[in-house]
Formats: sequence, C-alpha cells, structure tokens
Amino acid sequence: MGTSKRLAPYYDMQAQHQAILAAAKRGPLQSLTDRELALREQPLTVYPHALQRRVRAWVRFGPESIRVEAKIVRSTPLAAGIEFRAQAHTFRCWVWGNAVELEDD
Repeated sequence: MGTSKRLAPYYDMQAQHQAILAAAKRGPLQSLTDRELALREQPLTVYPHALQRRVRAWVRFGPESIRVEAKIVRSTPLAAGIEFRAQAHTFRCWVWGNAVELEDD
C-alpha cells in the first residue's frame, strides 16, 4: 500500500510534534538568559504577525537538542525569539541567531 504525496506534509508535521513532545518530557525548554540577551544594551525588534518569518531552528529540551519548524517573533542583533507548536502546546524561547535558518517561501 502506497502513501499519499498529498498527505506527506501532514505526516511530517505529526512526526515533528511527537518528537517535540517526547523531548519536552526529558527536560524543560532552554532559553537564553537575560545576561546573554543584553536587552538593555541591544536593540529589540518585535515583528507584527504579517512580518513573522518561518524558520527552522535548533532548540534544547534539557539535554536533548531538536530541530523545529518555528516562526521568528522578535530578535536582537545576535538572538532570535522564536515560537513553535506541538499539538495544543505553544513553546517560546530565545536562541542564538546562528541556530536559525530561514525557510524558503
């Protein structure tokens, strides 16, 4: 029995959600610290919904790293504030800018 090419993106999304939720059970989502962000010294850009870009980013739940599909909701010159979902859960964290790759539109 073959698989539907039409449903492939849906199955990919489901697999990613399961991987995220499994990683979340192994430890809390880590985010950059206030000291690392240096928001008092660095400019902060907050993107309105229409300007939020789709990205792939490396995040860490406890000791486990996982690459997720996310969107950039804010940034500094060195870091990106991202948001991603897994089923009914929304996760938000700050990651270093070089941990983020823009997705092709």
